[in-house]
Amino acid sequence: MTVIWLLLTIIFIIFTTAKLKWHPFLVLILSAFLVALFYQVPIADVAKIISDGFGGILGYIGLVIVFGTIIGLILEKTGAAIVMAESVIKLIGKRFPTLTMSIVGAVVSIPVFCDSGFVILNSLKESLAKSMKVSSVAMSVALATGLYATHTFVPPTPGPIAAAGNLGLENNLGLVIMVGVVVTFVAVMAGWWWSNRFLNVEPDNTNTVDALDSILPENQKTRADYPYMPSALMAFLPIIVPIILICLSSVANIPSKPLGDGTLIDIIIFLGNPLTALLIGLFLSFLLIKGDNKTQRVSTSISEGLVVAAPILLITGAGGAFGAMLKVTPIGDYLGTTLSGLGLGIFMPFVVSAALKTAQGSTTVALVTTSAMVAPLLSQIGLDSELGRVFVVMAIGAGAMTISHANDSFFWIVSQFSRMSVSQAYKTHSVATGIQGVTSIIFIWLLTLVFL
Repeated sequence: MTVIWLLLTIIFIIFTTAKLKWHPFLVLILSAFLVALFYQVPIADVAKIISDGFGGILGYIGLVIVFGTIIGLILEKTGAAIVMAESVIKLIGKRFPTLTMSIVGAVVSIPVFCDSGFVILNSLKESLAKSMKVSSVAMSVALATGLYATHTFVPPTPGPIAAAGNLGLENNLGLVIMVGVVVTFVAVMAGWWWSNRFLNVEPDNTNTVDALDSILPENQKTRADYPYMPSALMAFLPIIVPIILICLSSVANIPSKPLGDGTLIDIIIFLGNPLTALLIGLFLSFLLIKGDNKTQRVSTSISEGLVVAAPILLITGAGGAFGAMLKVTPIGDYLGTTLSGLGLGIFMPFVVSAALKTAQGSTTVALVTTSAMVAPLLSQIGLDSELGRVFVVMAIGAGAMTISHANDSFFWIVSQFSRMSVSQAYKTHSVATGIQGVTSIIFIWLLTLVFL
């Protein structure tokens, strides 16, 4: 019955989120209570376990998510994301248009959600496709897969941050970022390869052209819609500085102390703490806001960022509560022993995450739920080392991009803004995300063979 109870809980999560459209926050909290009921957790302990699990993960990762979300929002609203994209294009050139588009997407999606990133870059993508005489379908797939890769693998995107927090990596996000960048490269190349199959394919749903203007956000159309545009240096600073600080701190924290000891190293470690680093990035992003009433606009950006971050925080906290409840049940030991015998290893979190993603549509929910679910199993399947946990985050991310289809908001953003029918979007975008996920997990598996 141990496994049956867990399967019933997973079915409950999938059915309520995918079919009944319940909010994932409520579903994960109810799932924690279901687990307590199924595994007969003492009644007196249930409420405390859930509240401690909810507050525990938000206590060390919540502010990081908030800061990262606000930075991304400011980069959107100030036109910095467009400047970042144009800078990448200028650096790489236009010789390989789809590859350039993929890389643009991967860079912009580090601070900006992939949905927003596609909207922001849509006009740029269309103009490049026209000037370079390349199919907009191919360019759309290249952009979408580039955006999707960093969205699932590289902090400070909230999903990977939450997964890292659930797996005890909140103080070593630098390692997650470094490995995430490597895995992202493979995922981007896989998406780019698939996009090139459509170099001569045109969109088949041109009826959406007239409708686009009505759904485009006012400040996310073209460069001309932004009254002030930052320089490339200023556009990149809010995201590059925190990443550099976090990575330096991770290197400084390596037991062998490659950077040495002393006050300077202590300062580097302090500044590279994800909370401190993203706070610095937040203040750097304020410099992008120009014009009158700057103080008020900064305040408004913070308020809007909090609104965007709120559901992510609630889902993350609920995932922590769900994971905390799973940890006090015998499911960890039982499944760990069983799965070890099957030899699934790194493929287990991938399969769970892919099932959740495909069933309910949300990449963030798949990342949070799967990381909470597999956290108690890491020691039994031999992935409880620091690097092993990082690879598990990557495996969950690979699953969380497999696949994007009609129950995923990103699917509709890509299809509608690219003037593709549902059928064409399935053949191009959905298949691309499946290829990305499978390619990524195979690469991650090979990394575990080498480094674990």
